[in-house]
Amino acid sequence: MYSAGFYPYATLEEYWAYWSRYIYINRYQNAPKPVYENLLKLVQGKDYFVLTTNVDHCFQKAGLDKHRLFYTQGDYGLWQCSKPCHSQTYDNEETVCKMLEAQGLQAQQNGLKPLANGAPKTCVPTQLVPHCPVCGAPMAMNLRADGTFVQDEGWYKASERYHDFIRRHEGLRMLYLELGVGANTPGIIKYPFWQMTYQNPKAVYGCINLGEAFAPREIQKQAICINADIAQTIACL
Repeated sequence: MYSAGFYPYATLEEYWAYWSRYIYINRYQNAPKPVYENLLKLVQGKDYFVLTTNVDHCFQKAGLDKHRLFYTQGDYGLWQCSKPCHSQTYDNEETVCKMLEAQGLQAQQNGLKPLANGAPKTCVPTQLVPHCPVCGAPMAMNLRADGTFVQDEGWYKASERYHDFIRRHEGLRMLYLELGVGANTPGIIKYPFWQMTYQNPKAVYGCINLGEAFAPREIQKQAICINADIAQTIACL
């Protein structure tokens, strides 16, 4: 799905036909396993904060406090101006559902189902193609893919809450729990967690990552690396 999002679609109608399906499955359909719900049970009643590069909103849908979440890379549920001419984002759920219906698709909990016999359409009506209400340019996904990514007011407030959390816990007993972070954007979560663990003798770095669980030599005495499936590990915990 991710790779197909970069395909050079011939028209905006075809582009949004693909992206409307992508958005629904990854943003509005619930995750297939109770990983987030189990994680919530682990942190319930604790002073926690979630820093994530995921853009699927699963943490909040599972019930984690939205004021303890920082989605650094955007949200599949938001659109922005493609230029961008202003720093505001827009909810897309209503229009996405209209796009699916126009393609002959019905949104269900276990996926997308055709409304009638035959293959669904591969284009959306031109009138459903989203455009910026300010300048009229085509809308784009609010995802950090290049220099046009919009950091709206909500993004900056979440950033402030995260950094305030880090400041308030400097030098205290902390667990920096890293779940499934690879080498794509290590500068957002992985490297800062290593650095903060190294700077705080009371901190522990935990990493659950099948195939990529490791820690630098400098913090190995403070690290717990679990080379296993995240869902199974959290269920055991």
